[in-house]
Amino acid sequence: MKKNNGIFIKRTREDVIFDSINYTFMVLLCIIMLYPFINQLAISLNEANDSIRGGIYLWPREFTWHNYEHVFSEASVIQGLIVSVSRTVIGTGISLLATAMVAYAIAQKDFIFKRSFTIIFVMTMYFNGGLIPTYLLIRDLNMIGTFWVYIIPGLIGVFNLIVMRSFIEGLPTSIFESARIDGAGDFMMFFKIVLPLSLPVLATVALFVAVFQWNQWFDVFLYNSSNPSLTTLQYELMKILQSSNAAGGSQDVTSNLANSQNQNANTVTPLSLRATMTIVASVPIIMVYPFLQKYFVKGMTLGAVK
Repeated sequence: MKKNNGIFIKRTREDVIFDSINYTFMVLLCIIMLYPFINQLAISLNEANDSIRGGIYLWPREFTWHNYEHVFSEASVIQGLIVSVSRTVIGTGISLLATAMVAYAIAQKDFIFKRSFTIIFVMTMYFNGGLIPTYLLIRDLNMIGTFWVYIIPGLIGVFNLIVMRSFIEGLPTSIFESARIDGAGDFMMFFKIVLPLSLPVLATVALFVAVFQWNQWFDVFLYNSSNPSLTTLQYELMKILQSSNAAGGSQDVTSNLANSQNQNANTVTPLSLRATMTIVASVPIIMVYPFLQKYFVKGMTLGAVK
């Protein structure tokens, strides 16, 4: 028997079987999703030479902070962290404002080019100029070697624009009519009415943009790879992963070092370095999710009834 709103409902055998399969599947799914992260965390907290022996799954065998000390002793990692945080904060704020303004404009019922602009925006989701024309455009705009190459090209995401437009269209029209009667213009209605009422969708889009900005590394590779002061944390992680893969047989060499009597307890290996950088690059953005999870779920369903 299952109680629902004060009423006892008899559960059938099929209900019990379905719930059991469903719970089992969800538990297995959680394990599959969490295990790689926990495994990398255990390796990053384990002594580097000992990690080569294998057998580390959920808990470090020889606990140490040396891998993190080594990573944060690198100036490029600290600089990459500063640039990643800067582009995430600045890029998210500017993108939110620009996207909200455009969404407000195309959400107006009396905007005669509303349909035309919407079609043009949506077409960019399926077609683009390609990598080389984009690079030439960025070069002609003199943005190569600058911080703004991380911000301006991806200022407005079409998906985010459609989500925000759908939310604004769902706001009561009586509010805007009353504001116009009181003499409010578009800018006043946007900043005094639309933005305060759109906090849920703003939080959702902010999460989308922040994750995008934080995970980007390819634009660094294309436009700022020769400028160490504009590197990002993800780009440094990519270089470490690349160097680890290129090392090839370095695992055997390091393994011999681990078995020698003169081994250095503070040695770092490609395996431990890769795991440590993965955790360092993942934890900051993961910490944002618990605070915006409800908005994230709501954002995925915004406009579903449109």
